[in-house]
Amino acid sequence: QVDAVRVYVNSSSENLRYPVLFVVRQQKGVLSWQVPLIFRGLYQRTYNYQEVSRTLCPSEPTPETRPSDQIIFVDVASMAPFNIAYELLVTRLENFQLETNKAFNFTASPSQPQYFLYKFPQDVDSVIINVVSDAAYPCSVVSVQDIVCPVYDLDHNVEFNGVYQSMTKQAAITVQRKDFPGEQFFVVFVIKPEDYACGGSVPSSIHGNVNRTWNLQRTKNLQVTIVPSIKKSVYVQAMFFSFLSFLSFYLGSVVVAFVHYIRVQRKASAGILSPEHGSGMMTSSHPISASTPEGSSYGAIDESSSSGGRQLSSPERRPPAGSDTDSSVEEESDFDTMPEIESDKNIIRTKVFLYLSDLSRKDRRIVSKKYKIYFWNIITIAVFYALPVIQLVITYQTVVNVTGNQDICYYNFLCAHPLGVLSAFNNILSNVGHMMLGFLFLLIVLRRDILHRRAMEMKDIYTLDYGIPKHFGLFYAMGIALMMEGVLSACYHVCPNYSNFQFDTSFMYMIAGLCMLKLYQTRHPDINASAYSAYASFAVVISLAVLGVVFGKNDMWFWVIFSMIHVLASLALSTQIYYMGRFKIDGPDSDLGIFRRAVMVLYTDCIQQCSRPMYMDRMVLLIVGNGVNWSFAIFGLVYRPRDFASYILGIFICNLLLYLAFYIIMKLRSSEKLLPIPMFCIVATAVVWAAALYFFFQTLSSWEETPAESREKNRPCILLGFFDDHDVWHFLSAAALFFSFLVLLTLDDDLDTVRRDKIPVF
Repeated sequence: QVDAVRVYVNSSSENLRYPVLFVVRQQKGVLSWQVPLIFRGLYQRTYNYQEVSRTLCPSEPTPETRPSDQIIFVDVASMAPFNIAYELLVTRLENFQLETNKAFNFTASPSQPQYFLYKFPQDVDSVIINVVSDAAYPCSVVSVQDIVCPVYDLDHNVEFNGVYQSMTKQAAITVQRKDFPGEQFFVVFVIKPEDYACGGSVPSSIHGNVNRTWNLQRTKNLQVTIVPSIKKSVYVQAMFFSFLSFLSFYLGSVVVAFVHYIRVQRKASAGILSPEHGSGMMTSSHPISASTPEGSSYGAIDESSSSGGRQLSSPERRPPAGSDTDSSVEEESDFDTMPEIESDKNIIRTKVFLYLSDLSRKDRRIVSKKYKIYFWNIITIAVFYALPVIQLVITYQTVVNVTGNQDICYYNFLCAHPLGVLSAFNNILSNVGHMMLGFLFLLIVLRRDILHRRAMEMKDIYTLDYGIPKHFGLFYAMGIALMMEGVLSACYHVCPNYSNFQFDTSFMYMIAGLCMLKLYQTRHPDINASAYSAYASFAVVISLAVLGVVFGKNDMWFWVIFSMIHVLASLALSTQIYYMGRFKIDGPDSDLGIFRRAVMVLYTDCIQQCSRPMYMDRMVLLIVGNGVNWSFAIFGLVYRPRDFASYILGIFICNLLLYLAFYIIMKLRSSEKLLPIPMFCIVATAVVWAAALYFFFQTLSSWEETPAESREKNRPCILLGFFDDHDVWHFLSAAALFFSFLVLLTLDDDLDTVRRDKIPVF
């Protein structure tokens, strides 16, 4: 048992010009202070304490010298020209050494800090120091320091050594045996003279009063408990669980692919293979005739009579499959092979009833190349984005490890398991699902792409007009985005804080945007946005998210500007969607022609046809969509939510869910079917997203608050003693995104045997 001595001094003098000086000399150190003891706060405020109590650095006797006496000299001096009364009391601490799994209660104040000794038991390699208090204030600091004298236990020097974190009601520090060669350490508790560091305010009553004493006003009752942390075997179990959980998705995909292969072989042997399954054989259920029954292609433009003058068998219309390469010599202008006759486009795209054949008139090979730009561009973006991110978070982690300042990173300290230089390995490991499932989705898309290419090579040239046009570029981009979300989320959780929040959200915006683009591209392959404009739009959104976090807390002007941008962007996009990209505000050379055109369109399309719009389905979708977006804009303007990044993400997700619901409803309304696989994926998506969002809203930390306030939200692990609620969110959100992607990939598989002039556009 280590003996420790505590010295208490008190002086009734409040004369700052002639303080009483106390110097304690020990065998290996000197400790000194003055009474009144002065602490400096914000804006040079001073706080004076006449009662001071300090624990002397203990000297543990060696086996050769036991028993030994500690010789201590206490020198008292003052330059005052008059006598000053003081009180000196030296006591021996009975409970200086903390025990494992045993709570210990004590009281501390700014002038009476406390520290205690802890020794690692033989079978414990890591412990968690849990400190709790019933009162949030006064603000305090918990520090872990090596057995070195002097011990830094005052507000102005507690940050000079060891690991430390500020505290209101709760603090937790994980300590590993390997970091302390002597297998023991001091736990230091310091009360700060002011609360601003913990989110509190400076008392207004002390302005201009520099001589007020604070002996009794800032005491805090604390309870410390040191418990063993997890063993190395738990790390191994957690890693096995993480990888095996998502490897099961690979196994399930192999099983589904094998079952599909068996069914295809059986159909091939029976001679009833559908066009998309890679055979040239056709049955009577897929007739190809020059004419169709009256009304069967209602509203569609006849292929041979269109102004483009295309013939199905022309070389320009159907190039050989082998020529579908990824040559980069084509420019963007080469992609639009539809004849540039504005009247032709206006006639086709502004019909009341549109079919897929009307919006898939461009050359398949060139359009496919256009969508592959999404894939190559997102790889470029990912590389240039990820490299500086990785470098920055490594720097953050290095600063945390070198300085010991655990207020830099906003972890869930009650469930932060270090590994190597990483402070919270569990938060990084839980992102493996995004990377593994993103790669699996790429493999699934690649398989579909290969099967489609083979089918194109084998079957009759006329069967190319069946089903949804197969362009896989956006799917590849979605897979890369899912993998990068895992990488950047892991980087963010190396040291989550205010400065790097966008690492965790940037690719979330891109995933939501790519999903909406893919859903729109399905039945509008010729008029979807280009990769350049899409990624430029994502860049604008990410820039707005950064500005919102910086200015959105208190500045009303930002919310006014953002709400206006949001509403105007919704109206502009709605106009383009409603008119299939054929809306143009043009007129005479004068600027007044623009406004005249706008007023005319508003009168003819909105007022005259208010009771029965020309495109009813699109109008219903856009009215609901604008209502949702305007509601978001009004909500943001009125309430100004603090978490602006999540607010933006909520806008994206709500728009995506609204469009997906509209698409599925219209699909069923058009007498189309949902096959078992997409139906299973839809149900799985809904269930997993619901579970994931439950864990997402279990807030465990918040970089919008001070580090001490954020730690009040910390909770223990809930899965395997290794993962917390946010880790479970990572697992479930990865699975939910994967199923969501599969919904988009398989939703229209039922149309593979349907002619495109029978597939409606909505």
